[in-house]
Amino acid sequence: MGGTPRWGMTPRQSIERECSGRGTSEVVAGCVALLRGEDVDPMLIHALGGPPARWVVEGGQGGPDYWLRVWAARGLLWAWDDSALPVLATALQDPAWRVREMAAKVAARHALGNLLQELGELCDDPNRRVRAAAERAVTRIGAVRA
Repeated sequence: MGGTPRWGMTPRQSIERECSGRGTSEVVAGCVALLRGEDVDPMLIHALGGPPARWVVEGGQGGPDYWLRVWAARGLLWAWDDSALPVLATALQDPAWRVREMAAKVAARHALGNLLQELGELCDDPNRRVRAAAERAVTRIGAVRA
């Protein structure tokens, strides 16, 4: 999630700005819809994905569709409501490793103890980055609960 991208703001800043304009509940609802594979406002997708999501707004060809789910999960890092918990649990089992990794990061950030079983299972994920994110989440949740 690095530093400030070419467009002059971090993903967090973009999402927080979107929350200021739309309201956090609308941003969360959009993230949930995207994680379910539903259509949402292309401008929200651009706010979540930044310049790489321009193809959504312009109607061109883009990358693999899992990027929409990655960006939606990343949106939940900075705009959270417990109503997103069921879809985040599903995202932890997504076929795309990047989605699983981001979902684990969301669980860690918000210390989502309800997802400990799913996170524990991800500690054996075939992808190294997913395993690392899951292990960090389990550790963080354990520290918060202690």
